[in-house]
Amino acid sequence: MTEIKIQYLNEDIKKLEYIDGKSDWIDLRAAESVTLKAGEFKLINLGVAMQLPEGYEAHIVPRSSTFKNFGIIQANSMGIVDESYCGPNDWFYFPAIALRDTEIQFNDRICQFRIEKHQPQITFKEVNQLENENRGGIGSTGIS
Repeated sequence: MTEIKIQYLNEDIKKLEYIDGKSDWIDLRAAESVTLKAGEFKLINLGVAMQLPEGYEAHIVPRSSTFKNFGIIQANSMGIVDESYCGPNDWFYFPAIALRDTEIQFNDRICQFRIEKHQPQITFKEVNQLENENRGGIGSTGIS
C-alpha cells in the first residue's frame, strides 16, 4: 500500500476516503463556501496539501454530478499535480467557471482525484504510413 502524507486546511474539512465498492477515485471537497454568478471564475480551495510519492502525479477532474449540482466546469478540464508540489502552502484547488448562478457550501464534494505513475520515457519512430486497418475516422463507432 502506498502512503501519502496529507495536510488538512483545518479540523472541519471532512477527511479523504474511498467510496466503498464504487470507485478507486477519491472525492475532494470545497474548503470554503462560494457564491458565483454566471461567467465568474474562482479557484476553490480543496482543503488538502499532499506529498505524493516520487514518480507519481495526481489527476483532478470534476465529479460526474458537479455540473448538474453546481453549474460549474473545471477551467483546465483536468488538473495535474506532480510530486514537486508538496510544500505546506501547496494547496489543491479547483479552477471553477460558473455557467449559471450557483452556491457551493463548505464540504460539498466538487471533484475527484487519483494518482498515476508518470509516463515512461518514450521515443517516436517516424514512418511514411501506418500499416493498420483504418477505423473510419473520428466518431466512426456511431451514436448508440
